[in-house]
Amino acid sequence: MNFLDEVPAIRRIETSRDDLFAIDVVGHVSAADGENLFGLLEAAYALHPRIDVLVRLVDHDGVDWADIADETLKQGAIHALEHVGRCATIGEPDWIADAQRFLPSSPPIEIRHFKAEDEAAAWQWLAAQPIGATASGAPT
Repeated sequence: MNFLDEVPAIRRIETSRDDLFAIDVVGHVSAADGENLFGLLEAAYALHPRIDVLVRLVDHDGVDWADIADETLKQGAIHALEHVGRCATIGEPDWIADAQRFLPSSPPIEIRHFKAEDEAAAWQWLAAQPIGATASGAPT
């Protein structure tokens, strides 16, 4: 497959809240996908000084962390600490322990993991709803 023909692994989810940054992470996340994600987050921070985040993992197949610039990762962690209030992750794997390695021992971000079958609870915890299509393409 041609690189330009590949489908991005990071896909925005429209929500009922302007200050909720919600994404599907589908399949394998390349370094380019990761860099794009950090850019999307920066845009969200520019619009809203405080945001919540929802990450729905769909057939997740790893991330090329080693290929993402160290400066990007460092700035991403700093900016998350400055701007993110709550973060819900849905699906497998539960990567909260990995994420916490990038954060201080008592991060100001409240992070919760939800199993795929508990997705409705994640949306409720963030007081939001998805708008439009789901990861499978079905309307919500």
